[in-house]
Amino acid sequence: MATPSPIAERSIPPLFAEYELNAAYDEMFRARGRPRPHYRPLYARLLSLPAEELRRSKQEADLSFFNQGITFTVYGRQEGTERIFPHDLLPRIVTSAEWQTIERGLTQRITALNLFLKDVYHERKILKSRAIPAEIIYTCRHFRRQMRGVRVPRDVYVSVCGTDLIRLPDGSFVVLEDNLRVPSGVSYMLTSRKVMKQIFPVLFRKCGVRPIEHYSQALLSTLRSLAPEGRSNPRIVLLTPGVYNSAYFEHAYLARQMGIELVEGRDLVMHDNIAYMRTTSGLQRIDVIYRRVDDDFLDPLAFRADSSLGAAGLFNAYRAGNVVLANALGTGVADDKAIYAYVPEIIKFYLGEDAILNNVETFLMTDDVQRRHVCDNLQNYVVKAVGESGGYGMLIGPHSSALQRDEFRARIEQEPRNYIAQPTLALSTAPCFVDEGRIEPRHVDLRPYVLFGGDKVTIVPGGLTRVALRKGSLVVNSSQGGGSKDTWVLQN
Repeated sequence: MATPSPIAERSIPPLFAEYELNAAYDEMFRARGRPRPHYRPLYARLLSLPAEELRRSKQEADLSFFNQGITFTVYGRQEGTERIFPHDLLPRIVTSAEWQTIERGLTQRITALNLFLKDVYHERKILKSRAIPAEIIYTCRHFRRQMRGVRVPRDVYVSVCGTDLIRLPDGSFVVLEDNLRVPSGVSYMLTSRKVMKQIFPVLFRKCGVRPIEHYSQALLSTLRSLAPEGRSNPRIVLLTPGVYNSAYFEHAYLARQMGIELVEGRDLVMHDNIAYMRTTSGLQRIDVIYRRVDDDFLDPLAFRADSSLGAAGLFNAYRAGNVVLANALGTGVADDKAIYAYVPEIIKFYLGEDAILNNVETFLMTDDVQRRHVCDNLQNYVVKAVGESGGYGMLIGPHSSALQRDEFRARIEQEPRNYIAQPTLALSTAPCFVDEGRIEPRHVDLRPYVLFGGDKVTIVPGGLTRVALRKGSLVVNSSQGGGSKDTWVLQN
């Protein structure tokens, strides 16, 4: 019989007195007071620290975030929208073996989704084969008919992707959703790591944590690889909606890290289908635009005429092949939550493989039988609007009122294409240092960031672990009261 770890034999220390395990997989503990092997160094370190020192470390981390201006914006709040990004002190730890599976699964997924996007806008083989219903594509509000037949450099539609993963009670990771349009949050991953290395330097080295600091340069290399032919030293810019956007800190941070210009639509001008940037020394040609502006707002001549966030004529310059947009226009068709349900079939169709990372079971409200079942049992399901992000347009059945369920039932019946439903899942929990000076479990997900340059996939080992900071909550989005924590992927 194996000898129990000395740590496991100790009585539950006061710091963990309120740490209750439930049906969800807990990242740190196999059982109460028994940490998983890869968490033992962190657990031992926490036992050696008085709560007051942890509070000081938390204040030090918060001050560092404040001094760096690491903020986000909550829309619709009257008391002031700009906030310091909530950050939990304790890292989420992932083993090397677990990461290998995640890496393989995400590589497979982004490869298949790029092939799917190319096919949808060109030959449409998957639609002709009826592996996916054509109407689900053509009724997607992110499908861009203007992109039909447009050649995309190196056939790369999605060069930057943030895929949300959750861990099920059996310990396996599954994909909750793909973010292929303008995925955000990577700056919080990078700045969080910097702060954590300052707070836990010895523990960081002892655990053998894999680095993520090269992300910005990997992103820059990916963008360079997409430049138009003949542009050996391409000029790359990051296009932001401006200072009032919720992710403006990230836009400025990434531009600074990559050493490229941060521009707004008013800084751009098109001439003879070539994109230029206004500078104090005159117009300068630009070759690649890492855009953080949604399709609808990129060009008032091609899309929304009332947009002031983009540049008139940009789509024509893009279609002519004189400037590259990353990600490509029209990628939103592949992260529509209804089309998400078909990703395993997409992987099978293009790669001839089974999905390494499974999907969450998803019910399509366009199907009469599935819709009737969900509407009769809304208290058991999470209902999501197919084109929304940030936790908006969502009903969490078990935490909803009868009135809310009635409202959503009416919305579903009125516009079934706009909604999908998924079972209420027990997201895994991870230890968090809460305000009362204790460590308690909170639900988490994981958003790794994937870079795709056509013949090369780069995934930095880690990602943004998002945390539902409110006790019992399953909503991890910062706009809905969530926060983040550093993600440590171990070398061995």
